Amino acid sequence: AALIALVCWVGLALNFSATYGHNGSLLATLWRLGHFFTIISNLAVAIAMTWLAFGGRVSPFIVSGLTLAILLVGIVYVLLLHGLHPLNGRALIANHLLHYVSPVAMAVYWLLFTPHGRLRWRDPFWWMLFPLTYFLYVIARGTFGDSYPYPFINLTKLGAVQTAINALGIAAGFTLCGFVLVAADRHLLGRRRANR
Repeated sequence: AALIALVCWVGLALNFSATYGHNGSLLATLWRLGHFFTIISNLAVAIAMTWLAFGGRVSPFIVSGLTLAILLVGIVYVLLLHGLHPLNGRALIANHLLHYVSPVAMAVYWLLFTPHGRLRWRDPFWWMLFPLTYFLYVIARGTFGDSYPYPFINLTKLGAVQTAINALGIAAGFTLCGFVLVAADRHLLGRRRANR
């Protein structure tokens, strides 16, 4: 947990530093970073893993939801965003930490250290509230004059229909992965733990 927290905090700090270096404004940097799902998800993971590292308790439901969200970050980046913007220096290191290292590390943590056999089949619908709320948030920001953080939800360029199709496709994939996570937890990992 401490290692994952460190990865996320370092990645977030480097990303903040690189962004601040471009605009020189604390508020502008926070505002810009606050509309990326990558940043929000890694921040949530960093907080939860820091809490765990200091002896706090986080329910398997929350850990599993965060694992699913951060895996979405990695999968969407690899499939849809990789190579769109050339990066170097601190931004490049942050990119690798936040899009590759933290998703893989969180998946390993979920497999090895999270208690299994406790998830429910309705949990993926609850987990969906996180990306759904994010989607509504960025659409609202874009509607009131801000930029859209990702090209596949750029309402201005794509139009409402295509944006909705893209969002529904990602939502369906997210929910399907959620059910796979629950199935693995209940029927593979939970059973294996029970037989020990």
